[in-house]
Amino acid sequence: LKSLDYISMMMMVLSLLMMMHRSILVLVLSLLLVSSPSSSVSAYSGSSLRGSTPNNVVTASSKRRSLLTNILQQPMMILATATVTATATALPRRALAETATIDDPLVDIYFGVGCYWHIQHEFIEAERRILHRTNDHDLTARTGYAGGKKRGSEGRVCYHNYQGLADYGKLGHAEVVGLTIPESTLKAFSHVYFDTLFDATTGDRVDPQDKGAEYRSLIGLPGGVNHPLYADAVAAVGAANGFTLEVGKGNEPDTLGKGKLVNIYDTNQFPFHQAEVYMQFRDDFQSPAYGKEYNSIVELALEDGKIIGQGCPDTY
Repeated sequence: LKSLDYISMMMMVLSLLMMMHRSILVLVLSLLLVSSPSSSVSAYSGSSLRGSTPNNVVTASSKRRSLLTNILQQPMMILATATVTATATALPRRALAETATIDDPLVDIYFGVGCYWHIQHEFIEAERRILHRTNDHDLTARTGYAGGKKRGSEGRVCYHNYQGLADYGKLGHAEVVGLTIPESTLKAFSHVYFDTLFDATTGDRVDPQDKGAEYRSLIGLPGGVNHPLYADAVAAVGAANGFTLEVGKGNEPDTLGKGKLVNIYDTNQFPFHQAEVYMQFRDDFQSPAYGKEYNSIVELALEDGKIIGQGCPDTY
């Protein structure tokens, strides 16, 4: 009996220690999360109102509560810290369904033409159709900024905000959608861009109401016009659609009304900067609402580390 009493007592002590350990862990994590006011970690279920704060934004506070709840519900948990970064971002290759080969490596590219919300949806659909990425965890299209000569403090590039922090427009950047694809499919994705994302009558972007250099037409790929596949996979497709392609030198003006002009950037010189989390997988002005299933892809991308906080304000 004494042995059983001793074992019971030890089990109680061990349980108390585990509870104390978890309580301390939760307290420390709470302090860390609350003390990070600039991290853009908001998620949302989509909104068609771009000029005002969305009503259905899930705030950073609710994300923190959810994270703490998950900790309390699990007996043990390994915490991995996600670095909030504002530097040029590339997708983790291990997250993709395709296996890169020497003959067909994966390549990071970006496309821009008007508001990036509509463009993101179209390239998500292209990934599903062309690459058969039927698992939403494999999708890579993300909204972002590129084409500017400067970055803000700590390398930030942010959407317009009341603080005026690293405003992408003032820094010379445009709205783009970045994605990672097998190099052999570059031509197919160029067709998506040139064949479907411009007004068939005017040759301009489909949302001319958005005016300014932030909405100019541009393409970015490693090496720019010197990429080995550029002539056949990009230039030829653009020429067949009547477009003029010019080397991007950074901070170009709007291409609207310029006669089907597209700037071509070398991503080594003008890298992709991921947009804020709340700017991902949104509804747009061109189409009916895409639905909650599409809007919720942001949650999967957050879980997979394909999008992360950029240190920008949470709302605009």
